[in-house]
Amino acid sequence: MATPHGKNPIAVLYADESCMVFDKPAGLLVVPAPGDERQTLTQILNQQYASSQGWKLHPCHRLDRETSGAILFAKGKGQQQLLMSLFHRKMISKKYIALIHGRLRQRSGELRSCIRDFDERRFNRYGAAKLSVTRYRVMTERKDFSIVEVVPITGRTNQIRIQFAEVGHPLVGERKYALARDYGLRFRRVALHAASLAWTHPVSKKTVNVTCPLSKDMEDFIGRN
Repeated sequence: MATPHGKNPIAVLYADESCMVFDKPAGLLVVPAPGDERQTLTQILNQQYASSQGWKLHPCHRLDRETSGAILFAKGKGQQQLLMSLFHRKMISKKYIALIHGRLRQRSGELRSCIRDFDERRFNRYGAAKLSVTRYRVMTERKDFSIVEVVPITGRTNQIRIQFAEVGHPLVGERKYALARDYGLRFRRVALHAASLAWTHPVSKKTVNVTCPLSKDMEDFIGRN
């Protein structure tokens, strides 16, 4: 998968005195991975938006390399710690749009299973399996796939991808938790998009609700199929 060039400005979805929300392109790691020398989203954003500022941009959560959409960055380490604490306390809500193979039996519901934590330094799963919960709502059904709104209640690594694969409806483009050859539809990446973030601003106490338009590649796929 091609990685977007750092010279192309990454779209800003929201900005205030403490943070910025960006439209992450698919194909970029948020932070460096062991042995991966490619440029990261964090490096590109700091080059584009913080090179002349008195602060640096720091990610407050992660999106997979293949996932597109809304991602929150803090202006400085202090704001990062404050915003990350909101994530840990489940005070920032996230919604995703996923394209999944086939049709679910129920148009809305909850996926519950146990998933082991992920060690990013060693790139493997370890420790005791923890309960993972994902809520979903089917938005549209097509002949061979469904468009689903997804809300992760817990935050395990790759939770959405794992749980839909477990119930026999892996995401379109899934190659890690399902065999692509078992499905007729093809997509160059995992069809997962971070559609919105919402939280109460820690300073102003106002509700912030940031939405991100569906990525062009997923829009094009839906239009073709």
